[in-house]
Amino acid sequence: MTQPHADYDTIVVGGGPSGATAAHELANKGHRVLLLERGFRIKPCGGAIPPCLLQEFNIPDHLVVARIRSARMISPKGQSVDMPIDGTFVGMVDRDEFDPWLRQRASEAGATVVPGVFKSLEYQEELVSLTYQTKDENPRTITVTARSVLGADGARSAVARATIPDAEKTPWVLAYHEIIEVPEDQNWAAYDPDRCDVWYQGRLSPDFYAWVFPHGKNASIGVGSAHKDFSAKASVAALRADVGLAEATTKRKEGAPIPMKPMKRWDDGRAVLVSGDAAGVVAPASGEGIYYAMLCGRLSANALDAFLATGDARALAQARKQFMKLHGKTFWALGLLQRIWYRSDKRREKFVSMCQDKDVQELTWQAYTQKQLVKRRKTAHLRVALKDIGNLIGLTRAS
Repeated sequence: MTQPHADYDTIVVGGGPSGATAAHELANKGHRVLLLERGFRIKPCGGAIPPCLLQEFNIPDHLVVARIRSARMISPKGQSVDMPIDGTFVGMVDRDEFDPWLRQRASEAGATVVPGVFKSLEYQEELVSLTYQTKDENPRTITVTARSVLGADGARSAVARATIPDAEKTPWVLAYHEIIEVPEDQNWAAYDPDRCDVWYQGRLSPDFYAWVFPHGKNASIGVGSAHKDFSAKASVAALRADVGLAEATTKRKEGAPIPMKPMKRWDDGRAVLVSGDAAGVVAPASGEGIYYAMLCGRLSANALDAFLATGDARALAQARKQFMKLHGKTFWALGLLQRIWYRSDKRREKFVSMCQDKDVQELTWQAYTQKQLVKRRKTAHLRVALKDIGNLIGLTRAS
């Protein structure tokens, strides 16, 4: 059966890590791809990536602006626990450089990259008609057709809300950060350009955490919370004052919603799929999103490729199925951790104290840097579980 003519095989809405990765992979497979990016804006993001991402997605080293060798956890009472990363590192990227590089790679693979704002879509038998507004000196409304659409337009995705039932019910937190220049002559003893600092203090965030993440000559200072009456800007201002960076030059201020749970459904059963933040793939508790977004983009590209080859819309569901098979248990465990330990300063104090444990440190970094649990260390997992329970019910005293 002859396929009806479409302007594109796939329109990707959103040019962040997930959308740009999907566009690149679809273009490499020979598909006609339109990548729409809403004004090339930058979202708030600590910028952390595991080293396995560099190999899996062929990312050049020059995009890594810092290599973190340790993390410091600060409790409500000011207790500091350092967690060294033995034998490897956590990479840091600046999204204002990282995202454009990903979009450029997609363009070089053959995708058409256009600044544009998604407006609406309609189904036309076997095609999808999508309308967007250009982002230039003379904005125009343009309608194009495609055989499929990938919504990678972030949390509270307009594409998801237009096509997938209950998409608006996905829980989210507000993330806000400020990128500052680290003074060259600063003598702040608490700052280490090779260490991420994380504050688990209710005064800075009632239900999440605040952070200072080095980015080479710059640093990201931010916070997240789901509380609607919470002032993220005031929290960041307080943290900057606490750490002696209140007067440092501010380069950017960015805020955006971040999803905290994968959606139960990622496709419409016809021709539309969502990916990345739009699908809810940001890890609970940690807020990590770049690796999962890019993996989601790759899996979405594979699912769309199968759909385009067969016309069978059931292929679209494979993206979520494969992602949850790989990382569903991790997301469940992190969600449980956040619900248990982020509820009060009393529990946060115990949580930070737990981070002194060598088993906790080793398993945490193995899981983060390798994106998989080391199954052969079952006794260590058991010890961590028992200590976790002991801390929760008060059998183990926090330091």
